Amino acid sequence: QVQLVESGGGLVQPGGSLRLSCVVSGRSFSANAMGWYRQAPGKQRELVATLSNSGYINYADSVKGRFTISRDNAKNTVYLQMSSLKAEDTAVYYCNRYGDAPWSWGQGTQVTVSS
Repeated sequence: QVQLVESGGGLVQPGGSLRLSCVVSGRSFSANAMGWYRQAPGKQRELVATLSNSGYINYADSVKGRFTISRDNAKNTVYLQMSSLKAEDTAVYYCNRYGDAPWSWGQGTQVTVSS
């Protein structure tokens, strides 16, 4: 059974940076495309960034140029480097595989951008 454990969130001022991590256990991490998702209060979960197992990357328009997704297959970990954060980036951030049926969702990590 796959377990997803996100971390790295917190309270940051507008313009600040955070690095999120997601450790995946229980399955073959390297064979799967991975994605970061977020859900803001009162809104549906949305896809933020994806990274295939071959290195193809895609970003939502709202985060292009500010967020960077990466992965370390040796550590079964996917990262999301976030910079130039805005208030509208406030959400709970989740990772999961992309392009196939999602695994059970983790608890997510809260990112709050506020002065």
